[in-house]
Amino acid sequence: MNSENSSIRVLGAGLAGPEAALQAARRGCHVDLYEMRPMRSTEAHQTADFAELVCSNSLKSESEHTAPWLLKQEMRRAGSVLLQAADASAVPAGHALAVDRVAFSRLVAQAIAAESRITVHREEVTALDPTDGWMIVASGPLTSPALSASIAQLTGSEHLAFYDSISPIVEAESIDMDRVYMAARWDKGTADYINCPMTPEEYNRFYDALVTAESVTEKEWEKLTYFEGCLPIEELARRGRDTPRFGPMKPVGLRDPRTGKTPWAVVQLRCENLRADSYNLVGFQNHLKYSEQARVFRLIPGLENAKFLRYGQIHRNTYINAPRLLTETLQLREHPRILFAGQISGVEGYTESIATGMLAGIYAAALAQGAEPEAIPRATGLGSLVHYITHADSKHFQPANITFDLLEPLEEELRRKIRDKRERHKLQCERALAHFDAWWQRQKITAASVASAPVS
Repeated sequence: MNSENSSIRVLGAGLAGPEAALQAARRGCHVDLYEMRPMRSTEAHQTADFAELVCSNSLKSESEHTAPWLLKQEMRRAGSVLLQAADASAVPAGHALAVDRVAFSRLVAQAIAAESRITVHREEVTALDPTDGWMIVASGPLTSPALSASIAQLTGSEHLAFYDSISPIVEAESIDMDRVYMAARWDKGTADYINCPMTPEEYNRFYDALVTAESVTEKEWEKLTYFEGCLPIEELARRGRDTPRFGPMKPVGLRDPRTGKTPWAVVQLRCENLRADSYNLVGFQNHLKYSEQARVFRLIPGLENAKFLRYGQIHRNTYINAPRLLTETLQLREHPRILFAGQISGVEGYTESIATGMLAGIYAAALAQGAEPEAIPRATGLGSLVHYITHADSKHFQPANITFDLLEPLEEELRRKIRDKRERHKLQCERALAHFDAWWQRQKITAASVASAPVS
C-alpha cells in the first residue's frame, strides 16, 4: 500500500496529540491535527499554544535506573520529538528534567510547521464517527463536554473523572534570597532548587493557617475526587500535622549549607524558564481562594513579599475506563479504527502522555498502511504502563504514572539473591531496555518494508 494515501486524524494538540501526529507523519501518513483552542478555551489553559504545560514544568527524574528515567530512555531511543524538544529547552532542576514551557511549546510548534504531511485545523471536533477513517483521540483531561458526551455514547461506558490541581508561580525578584538557600536533594545534580527552610514554630504557624484557609466553593455538579498522586497541599495537610513534612515539604537530604543542619521542613521552588525569572512551589497544587493563597504562602520564609504570577487552581480531568475499552495497541475494542492516547487514556503525567502519543502514532501509521502493529512488550517501561491501563481492575481503575510497581518483577530466585533495591531496579531497567531495543529494531524493519511496498 502506498503510505502517502494513508490519512489519520488526531484530536488534540496538547502533549500526546503533537507527538502522535509527528510520528505518523514521519512514517508517511497525512495527518489532520485538530485543536479547539483558541476557538474554545478550557478552565486551565492560558494560551492556544501546542504542548502547553498547564501544571508543573517538570518531566520528572533523570536519575539513572529510576522508573521515569527508564521511560524517557525508551522514548529517546524511539525518537520522541517532544522529548527532544524538552531536552533542548531544559532548565536547571537538579536530577529532574524541567523545561522552559514557552520555549518547549515553540519548539513543538516549529516541528509541526516543518512537517508537510501535517495539516492543522483550529476547530472543535464535537463527535466521533467510527466509520470515518483512522483517528487518534488525544483530547486530554480537559476534553470538551460535547466530545466527552460523544465518546461516552460511542463506548457505552461512562467516563470517570478526577480533579487535578496547579501549583502557584512566584516572581524570582520577589523572593528574599537572604532567607533561603540553593540545593538539590542529596546534592544530586547541581544546586538548582531554591529551598525555604522552616523551624518547628514557622512550620506550625504555616500549617495552622493552611488547614483553616478557605477553599474555592464546590459547585453542585462537582464531586471532588482527587488523583492520589497529585493531592492539593491543603488536602494532604488535613491528613495530619506531619503529613506535609513527609511529603512535598520533606527536608531529608536538604541540609542548609549556612548552618550545616537539616531544617524541620522545606518548601522547594523550581525554576520555570531559562531566564530564571520565575519559580513554582513544588508540590503546592491547591484549591484555595486566591486571597487565601497569598496570605498563607507568604508565611513561608523567603516568600513574605512574594509576587504571584499565577495562583494555584483546580480543573477537571476526564479519562476513559481503559481496561474495559482499549486493546494493547490503544485501539477501542469495539471500534478499532479509533485509538486513544495521553491522559484521556488513563495515564497520568507529561512524560507518560507523550509516550502513549508516540505509541499511538506508530500504531496508527501501521494500521493506516495495512500492517498489523506489534504491541510493545510488557517487559518494557512503556509496555508496563500500557499493560496497566489495559489490564487493571476496571471497577477500581485510577490513572497511573510510571513506577516500578508497574514493571514486571524479577524472578523469585533473583529477588532472594539480590537484596539491594537499587540493584534490583538496575536489573529491571537493563532487562526493559533490552526488550525495548529488540522491539524497536523490528519496528524499523516493518516501517522500511511498508515504505518500499508497491502501490496496491
